[in-house]
Amino acid sequence: MPVVVVIDDEHPQLFIIKTILEENGYEVHTASSGEEGLKLINTIYPDIVLSDLKMSGMSGDQILDALNDMSVKPAFILMTAYGTISSAVEAMKKGAFDYLTKPLEKDVILHTVKKAAEMVNLVRENIRLQDALFDKFKIEGIVGSSKKMKEAVEIVKKVTPTTVTVLIYGESGTGKELIARAIHYNSPRRMGPFTVINCAAIPDNLIESELFGYEPGAFTGASHRKIGLFEASDKGTLFLDEVGDLPLLTQTKILRVLQDKEIRRLGSKNSLKVDVRIIAATNKMLEKEVSAGRFREDLFYRLKVVTVDLPALRDRKEDIPTLTEFFIQKYNNEFGKRVKGVSEGAMKALVEYHWPGNIRQLESVVERAVLMCDKDVININDIKSELRLPEEAGILDIKIPDEGLNFEELEKELIKKAMEKANNVAAKAAQLLGMSYKTFWYRLEKFGLKSISSKGDVYPEKRN
Repeated sequence: MPVVVVIDDEHPQLFIIKTILEENGYEVHTASSGEEGLKLINTIYPDIVLSDLKMSGMSGDQILDALNDMSVKPAFILMTAYGTISSAVEAMKKGAFDYLTKPLEKDVILHTVKKAAEMVNLVRENIRLQDALFDKFKIEGIVGSSKKMKEAVEIVKKVTPTTVTVLIYGESGTGKELIARAIHYNSPRRMGPFTVINCAAIPDNLIESELFGYEPGAFTGASHRKIGLFEASDKGTLFLDEVGDLPLLTQTKILRVLQDKEIRRLGSKNSLKVDVRIIAATNKMLEKEVSAGRFREDLFYRLKVVTVDLPALRDRKEDIPTLTEFFIQKYNNEFGKRVKGVSEGAMKALVEYHWPGNIRQLESVVERAVLMCDKDVININDIKSELRLPEEAGILDIKIPDEGLNFEELEKELIKKAMEKANNVAAKAAQLLGMSYKTFWYRLEKFGLKSISSKGDVYPEKRN
């Protein structure tokens, strides 16, 4: 039920408005002076205030001025005589929601108050959603107690209140965007936009128009003005994901933005000032990219004012039980399930798995397990197919006997298995073993395995 404060020094008018609003479901409190009304507002924090403009003592626009210090202000509606409409319009420029002219009409009062109540609900819902968003990305909520994660979180805490550029290193799926969002939503820029661009996902010929925008006629097909992501991120944060994949020409232009705080849309002669914090992330070693001439050295040093190194999940196995519990709770809530945990055998498999997809893969495995699980505990059968345990058991469970083993025989066996899995396609088998085609073919020759039957049986190559 919306709460309304009505302020008017004419008692009959006060009574009539109170009666009209209460009959239509509003909770109404009244005050017969501006001073009394302001005290009431600061006591009950109403949704809506209706105040006469001209009163003895404190006027309606003075009450409005006094409310500017409130973090969440009520919708303020002024009631005014026809001759003082200009004053009411000025009050609206200072933040009043609307004004009503006397003599007041019942339908107009109800319509205006209803619109004000809807506006207040939207504002408060927006605040609630923002608070929920900020809670979601609280630094304290980053899951992980391993030494490497603690070190990363400590760095994040130090850079969050600043405006320095941050470079986040980590394999795909380690949570680089989560860290970037935590930095933004805990920073003084939290009310500004957080914009993401995956530099590896956009073709080279489109990346500049995405970042800088363009004017009509800048190139064939540019029929209208487009605002780029730098401009759209003004007063906020732009997250350059996979920054190591940027073309060199675009790197030069980004360097200029970092130096001059200006951008220029494609096809424009005018520069625009922008206030944007850059957070970049990559799964590449940029030092090597610089040495190879694929990344500008000056941009590299501009980006790495502070670096955050996120460990791969295989290097923080002690966090896997905590992460698993976190994801179980998340998907219990989403799917309406009541999964309590993971069996000992399943947890052992999760901890021992090498997680090439890192946290993103773990979340996907747990999500499916919670959805498909018919019991209150996830067991090994619920995750076995997702982890492909049978295929990997031969490699993961190798035991070295006391008398040792023949490494060349082991290598030969691996090549056989790779060819079987690749349906005897050498290029695919080489990829499975992480070898170049040339190296793999050399080993086929070395072990005499070049002649392979359609069934996958391996025979020594006949030599002339």
